[in-house]
Amino acid sequence: MLRTLNIENIAVIEKAQIEFNNGLNVLTGETGAGKSIVVDSINAILGERTSRELVRHGADYAFVSAFFEDITQTVSDKLHELGYKTEEDGTLLLTRKITEAGKSVCKINGASATVSILKEIGQQLVNIHGQHDSQSLLNPDSHYLFIDMLSDNKEILNDYKNSFHKLITVRRRLKALTTDEEDKDRALELLNYQIKELEAADISVGEKAELTKKKQLMENSEALLLVLNNALSALSGDDEFNGAATLVSSSAKEVSSLNSASENIKKISSRLSDISEEIEDIKDLINSEVAGLDFNEAEREQVEERLDLLYKLSAKYGETEEEMLAFLENAKEKRNSILYNDEELEKLTNEYDSLFDEVVKKAEELSEHRKKIVSEFESNVKTQLEFLDMPKIQFIVHFDKGKLSSTGYDKIEFLISTNPGEPAKPLAKIASGGELSRIMLAIKNVIVHNDTIGTLIFDEIDTGVSGRASRKIGLKLKSVSKETQVITVTHSAQIASAADEHFLIEKDFENNKTYTKVSPLDFEGRKKELARIMGGLQITDTLLKSAEEMLISQEDI
Repeated sequence: MLRTLNIENIAVIEKAQIEFNNGLNVLTGETGAGKSIVVDSINAILGERTSRELVRHGADYAFVSAFFEDITQTVSDKLHELGYKTEEDGTLLLTRKITEAGKSVCKINGASATVSILKEIGQQLVNIHGQHDSQSLLNPDSHYLFIDMLSDNKEILNDYKNSFHKLITVRRRLKALTTDEEDKDRALELLNYQIKELEAADISVGEKAELTKKKQLMENSEALLLVLNNALSALSGDDEFNGAATLVSSSAKEVSSLNSASENIKKISSRLSDISEEIEDIKDLINSEVAGLDFNEAEREQVEERLDLLYKLSAKYGETEEEMLAFLENAKEKRNSILYNDEELEKLTNEYDSLFDEVVKKAEELSEHRKKIVSEFESNVKTQLEFLDMPKIQFIVHFDKGKLSSTGYDKIEFLISTNPGEPAKPLAKIASGGELSRIMLAIKNVIVHNDTIGTLIFDEIDTGVSGRASRKIGLKLKSVSKETQVITVTHSAQIASAADEHFLIEKDFENNKTYTKVSPLDFEGRKKELARIMGGLQITDTLLKSAEEMLISQEDI
């Protein structure tokens, strides 16, 4: 359900935060105060189309965020399907920033998203029904969903979907097999090349990692051998230059031959002799270490060539050895399916025919199951509409047979007749905005225990109805709100009095600028607002008393 809505720089709303309740949330205010802007903001965060005209005059951008709690499994599954992570606590944060140029930046739980993805998620979170917006009722393609919600046998639909998915899979394989001969020859040529290349490589799992490690060891050995040989050359010398060993040894001999009585000379001679011996020891150590280094230039070249081959193959067939080997097996299967095309084609054709018969049979069973539900559904909706002061309306669920799809072959559409004797016609053609909202309210009352949408929004559902009808609408809204969060914009005191949470939308003027603010009302505030709705500009004690009685009477509902 929608818990928090933040609005910044949307039309005349500079900044507002609305904390919605679980039950029935009502928004009221004078005409032009900005009630529709709140609904426009919710539409924006649900991925509906907007324009830069929505951005408050003088602002660089508009921003809306919606924080949802207790998201349903349906929403969670949709998020995973679209590649988004869900929070462990069942919360969801949607944000949308609209620049002055009209561009949108959308995010889902902090991750970037497109407007279309936002809309896909939004359709699972909120249903908005108003004078100009009742999307699920205006779209016949979604009418079957209302029927399926009432089903006490979800397996019959899931079983059908599984069989239909198998049918589509076999059909795709059949289509791939029936490509023309030229395509087959090209495919075979490519597959043979790929198979030959991979088989010749004789790839084994873990080989790349092992060779990489071996190469690193060799490179380290080569570097160490170079350093040690340089050190040995410096100590031993060569044909052109004497090394440190020769130079120090000669110096030691020359100093020793002086036969000087000086103590310092004796110390120098002794220390030079010690250094000469130390250098010889170091040379022995270096020679021993060099002899122990097993470095083979030819082997290193072999390792590098093999690694180069593996990296080239991984760029074509998969990053890891497992992926490359899987590619090889898949290529062999594809080659076999082409080589043994006729045999495979016959096998798949028989499988397709068998599956098609199975899917048709299950589609018929699904259709019959839906038709059993419809009779009671029509009756219950009509009962609800009668309560909502629409006694003459006829509500009919029309079945037609269409093409097989993932939802069966039923083309289900809701039809109504608003006057006795007139034929029933599609909702979208004859129902007004107010009628659509009441019809949706009636349907929601029927399916409320089975509905997966967490939030319902009714925008001015009371348009064009009497006070008596408004009272009944309020009762139905209250009834639905016990199972599903309901948010409604209304001009009716009867509906507003039923609220669990009542928000007042007011327009203010400051420094030649217009501002709209949204405030939650306490009991006294609600009394004054209900009195204003009932009486207009002049709020009398009688109106306040009537408003108080209206609020108190709602406490028992």
